[in-house]
Amino acid sequence: MSPQRRPLTVLMVVAALAAGCGTTPEPVFYTLATEAGAASSARTSAISVLVGPVTLPEAVERPQIVISTTGNRVEIEEFHRWTEPLSSLVPRVVAAQLGRQLGTPNTGISSDVAIADPDFRVFIDIQRFESRRGGDATVEALWTVRTRGGKSVTGRTLARESAPGSFEALAAAHGRALSTVSRGIAEAIESLRR
Repeated sequence: MSPQRRPLTVLMVVAALAAGCGTTPEPVFYTLATEAGAASSARTSAISVLVGPVTLPEAVERPQIVISTTGNRVEIEEFHRWTEPLSSLVPRVVAAQLGRQLGTPNTGISSDVAIADPDFRVFIDIQRFESRRGGDATVEALWTVRTRGGKSVTGRTLARESAPGSFEALAAAHGRALSTVSRGIAEAIESLRR
């Protein structure tokens, strides 16, 4: 190769490498699906339930999925994100699950104006919303159910679901964990109805 062509060849190789390095991966978005299947309540009910507000740890209240690693370390997954803020997503999922578990179509979240004076209000403080890559999803929640008449029941639910392999499996595991939280709340609502 002639000495005059060498700088041009080197420049072309560097430009090709720079072009290949300049592409940024597209983010992948995940949601929390409600469990499919029939209502666990054998009867249809006309009760109304409003869920929210729901509070979450600030560390996970971001678009990116936060992965707990060893010790006190976390990794923020820039290219694996929630479709919307968890503070919006979680109450909607819980409300949908409660509707199915209680056999009522009258469930909503605290911003719903269609349910002005519900029979039951559910307040949830998510204390842990933990994700481990290739491991499990953990949701720990303190919750209170209050009737229109002022009676209330408070409870705590700790749910851990296996999430092997992928971010999709992790999102599905969080959905199952929230279903466990919803079951505890549904049982409290049923006890207040007696």
